[in-house]
Formats: sequence, structure tokens, C-alpha cells
Amino acid sequence: MRYQPHVSATNQWLKARLPELAASKPRYGYRRLYLMVRREGRMINHKRVYHVYMTLGLAVRRKKRNRVAQANRRPRVVPTQTNEQWSMDFMSDVLANGRRLKTLNIIDDATRECPAIEVDTSISGQGVVRVLDEVGLFWGLPRRIVVDNGPEFTSRALDQWAYRNGVELVFIRPGRPVENCFIESFNGKFRDECLNLHWFKDLKDARQTIETWRHDYNHFRPHSSLGGKTPTEFAEQSGLRPTPSTSVLIAPKPGHTEDLPAC
Repeated sequence: MRYQPHVSATNQWLKARLPELAASKPRYGYRRLYLMVRREGRMINHKRVYHVYMTLGLAVRRKKRNRVAQANRRPRVVPTQTNEQWSMDFMSDVLANGRRLKTLNIIDDATRECPAIEVDTSISGQGVVRVLDEVGLFWGLPRRIVVDNGPEFTSRALDQWAYRNGVELVFIRPGRPVENCFIESFNGKFRDECLNLHWFKDLKDARQTIETWRHDYNHFRPHSSLGGKTPTEFAEQSGLRPTPSTSVLIAPKPGHTEDLPAC
């Protein structure tokens, strides 16, 4: 009865810092916020972070998905070296004026790094080839690329490019997006943390905002499957890629006058 509750200095700091981190990264849950706190040099237990996180009402709501029967899957190839396997996929969104927006997402499956996100109103098979050529100038080319059966990926332009450069195109089975699990996981983060949080005024604004998010994803966002490291840290510390990555500037298409984001 004589016990008087007290708040530790650690809890006071955490109650002040967690809302700031949650405000800067609205879609981060307590596990990723805990990693960010540890990266600031604070040796705080994850249970303390969770307690303060729930007390302050910072929990992120997620939509429930209906469970479906598990289907037979192909064995997933887990690459162990950079440029061993990449994944590509398209996503779409809309601009403020209602015009459709399309993005081509590319990731390295070993390091989870994102070499480039091409943003345009339309991207053809020839456009995919152009982006891969630009990315290859710095990152090099992979041994194989996992893609779905979209018309841009099954086009003659991409097939001829892959043959010339000795790159194997691995097509997943129709209706089996789980066979391209690395890019599907990335797409979920990209949609949740970037596309759903921004209202793009025009194509220039979309390119700048998405490029900023891509840089943050590669260099500052802790990745749970990489032991809490960022993709860049993981690549450098594991010796997969000794030189640090930089932004890739995608050359404009002929006749394209839109300003591109600065590197």
C-alpha cells in the first residue's frame, strides 16, 4: 500500500522519442521502431518498446486477408551472391489529375537492394530494356531475372536483350505470384509506406518522392530478414558488394521533357 509507482528515465525518453519515429514512419510497427531505437545507441529491451508503443496507442492497423488453401509451389531459390538473381514487377497508382501512373520495380534478391524504380505513365518492353541497360552501367547485370507473364516481360525486345547479355528470364506460373515472393514482399512495403501515403501532383513530383523513398529504403530502413540491417549495410558487411551504391539516373525517352529527380 505504501508503494509509489515511478517512471524511469528510459521510459520518459521512450515516450518522447517513439511518437517522433512513428510520425516520420507512419507504417512502421513496433518491431521496426525497436530496431531504429537500437540503431540510435539505446540498449532498450523490445518488451519495453512494445509496452510504451501500446500505451501510447501507436499500433498500426492492417487489413485482414481471407485465408486460402495452400497450393503446390516450386522450390524457392534463395540467392547467396549479389547479381545472382533479380526480380521485377509492375505497380500502378494515379496522379492528382486522375492520370494513371506505372512503376517498374527492380530488386536484388540476395541483398534486397532496389537498384531502380522507373516511374512513367506507360512502360513498354523496350522501356524495360532501356531501364535495365541504365541500371547495368553501375550495378552490373544478373544471371537471371524472375518475372511474371505480363506482355512487357514476354516481349520480343526483352527476350532479345536477355539473349544478347546472357541473362536467363525465369517466368513464374500464371496466377502464382508467390513464386516471385521477393518482389511481392517489396511491393507490399512500397505500396504501404510510399504510394498510400502520398498524393502526387504530377509526374515530376511522383518521380522525386519515389526516388527519395527508394534511397531511404536502401540506406536507412532496417530489414527484418537481414537481421535488422539495411540492404546497403548487409551488402557491404557481408562482402556481397564492397562498393556503396548510389542513385541511378534513368535517361529520358526520346522526346520526353519531364525533369528527372536529382541523384
